[in-house]
Amino acid sequence: MSKIGNEQLIKQLTDIIATSEQDAGKYGDDLSKIPPFISNKFIAISRAAILRITGLNSPYCQQVNEILSTKAWDSIKMVQILGVAAALRFDLEAGYMKTAEELIHGELFSDFIDMASHLLEEGYKDAAAVICGASLEGHLKQLAKKFDINTNISAESGARPKKANSLNAELAKAKVYSVLDQKNVAAWLDLRNNAAHGSYDSYTKEQVVLMIAGIRDFITRNTA
Repeated sequence: MSKIGNEQLIKQLTDIIATSEQDAGKYGDDLSKIPPFISNKFIAISRAAILRITGLNSPYCQQVNEILSTKAWDSIKMVQILGVAAALRFDLEAGYMKTAEELIHGELFSDFIDMASHLLEEGYKDAAAVICGASLEGHLKQLAKKFDINTNISAESGARPKKANSLNAELAKAKVYSVLDQKNVAAWLDLRNNAAHGSYDSYTKEQVVLMIAGIRDFITRNTA
C-alpha cells in the first residue's frame, strides 16, 4: 500500500471516528440516550469502511460481524465497531496492513502503468491505452478474488472468465468501491477496447493521460 493510498484510508477512518464523537457526544456519556438513527448511521458507515479496506474475510470484518450478532444496544454496538475502526486505523498508521500478496500485485500493476506512461511519452498513445487497460482488468480480477466474487461464468461448455465490465458492476454492487469509481472504470475499459480494436480516432492522447492517472489512483485506493 503506497504512502498516498495509506493516508487516504487513514483519513477515511479518522473522519468517521471524529464525526461519530461529535454527533454522539451531544448526548453525553449515557449511551442509552443516543438515538437509533445516530447509532445505525455510524454502524453502517464504519462497517462499510472496514469492509472496503480489509475485505470480507479479514479479522476486522469478522469481529464486526460478531459484534452485530450480539443482543447489545445499538449504541453499544456502535461504540464497539468504532473501536474496530480505530484499531484498523492504528494498524494502517503502523504499516501492518500490507500483505506480501498485495505488495506483489501492487508492484506488478505499478510496473505496467509505468510502462504505459513511458509509451505515452514516446508518442505511442494506443499501446499505452491497451497496456494500462490490461493492468486495470487484472486488478479488477484480483479485487474480485479478495472479496469472494466469482471471476468465471459456468456454462455447458465449461467455465469462462467474466468480462471486466461484469466484474466492475459486481464489485460496485458489493460496495467494494463507489458508483463514481464504477463509472470511471467503465469509461477506462471502453477506451481500452477502442484502442485494442483499432478505433484510434475515438480518443485523444490527453484522454489517455487522464486514464493512466485515474487508474493509478484507483489501484492505490483499492488494494488487492
